[in-house]
Amino acid sequence: MRSSRRHPLLVPALLCAVAVLAARPTDAAEPGGDSDSGLSAQVARLYEDAALATQQYEAGRREAEEQRARARELEVLLDRQRQEIGGLHEDLGRIARAQYRDGGGMPATAQIILADSPDELMRGQHAFSRTKLAVDNAIDKSRRAEARLAADEEKARTAWEELEERNAELAAMKRDIERKLEEARRRLQDRADTSVAAGACRGAVRLDQPETHFTQPWVAPLETYALSAPYGSGGKRWARRHTGQDFAVPIGTPVRAVGAGRVVRVSCGGPFGVEVVLEHAGGYYTQYAHLAAVAVDQGERVGVGQWIGQSGTSGNSTGPHLHFEVRVTPESGSAVDPAAWLAARDVGIG
Repeated sequence: MRSSRRHPLLVPALLCAVAVLAARPTDAAEPGGDSDSGLSAQVARLYEDAALATQQYEAGRREAEEQRARARELEVLLDRQRQEIGGLHEDLGRIARAQYRDGGGMPATAQIILADSPDELMRGQHAFSRTKLAVDNAIDKSRRAEARLAADEEKARTAWEELEERNAELAAMKRDIERKLEEARRRLQDRADTSVAAGACRGAVRLDQPETHFTQPWVAPLETYALSAPYGSGGKRWARRHTGQDFAVPIGTPVRAVGAGRVVRVSCGGPFGVEVVLEHAGGYYTQYAHLAAVAVDQGERVGVGQWIGQSGTSGNSTGPHLHFEVRVTPESGSAVDPAAWLAARDVGIG
């Protein structure tokens, strides 16, 4: 799968995404939602919403995994700290027992009587005091560190639980968008099939295309896709050889003009179903077939990357895809290898 789209994914954007997507109008509330243009626009909008919801959900899922890993790391540190504290307690016990055996546990008066000299007594008491102070300080320091680690662990766990809750919301929203999108795609394809059966197009739909700034004169016919049947391949579906390059994409995916040109044909009948043919400078023509809707009229001039329709599975098609051809005439039978033609214009589709 190729994709030229990149979105910065930050956890704080998750709730923003929920708010933005939730604020979208519903099917019933969308103006003109039952018209051809309204239905096509709805599919295009839902297509973008589904992509955004998927990206935000995946971002949240990855962040939740990172928070979960952080909580596990802190738990390991806590276990290690507890072991160290236990060791310090044992050390203190051994020191106390040794001091008791050596006279450290006797009353001060008896130690003074039995000491060989006041200096010896003072040295023993001072050594014990220093050892006990060092151990007590170490234990106190470890306990403070344990408290900090426990607080950090709780913060990490709380953040993970919050992310899991947000992800559940995003997952539910993603499922709802996809359900609406599937229904809208079905209706869009039904209308295309009706047009093909009648042999007459329903007219161009006008899609609200995002502003684009292409610096190159040629682009691929789709932004994201998976390649399927290539040019020249054989099979029972074609009388001779496949005359174009197929791009597997869902119904309703925006199809764009590979370069600037003029619309020389908009047709809605025959084996290619709903199709658009463009004429480009240099004597070449490009065909976009099996569409679910067209967004241009015959005779119209189009720019590079302009949306000219939406993919579908109209005509002799076994599933949703775009059939893309490059020809030297507007008619079929003059096709050239579209992948090589695009590659010669610095557009790779592999």
